[in-house]
Amino acid sequence: SSGINAEYAGKIVVELTGRINKCGVISPRFDMPLHDTEKWVNNLLPARGFGHIVLTTTFGIMDHEEARRKHTGGKILGFFY
Repeated sequence: SSGINAEYAGKIVVELTGRINKCGVISPRFDMPLHDTEKWVNNLLPARGFGHIVLTTTFGIMDHEEARRKHTGGKILGFFY
């Protein structure tokens, strides 16, 4: 799956480039500070470099890789792989 394309009317559009094996919503929206990224990746995703954790940050909604590049944390919305 590729990046998140657009957000409008409270909906997120994600363009799929493959199959989704599993996806989940995390409730409540736990805080994921930048220094805890690795811990959450290990807890939620099946393997390193595989899957995405979706976060809401002060820079908008993004996956954990983009958040890491922007040196920000956020609240976890969910995950997919």
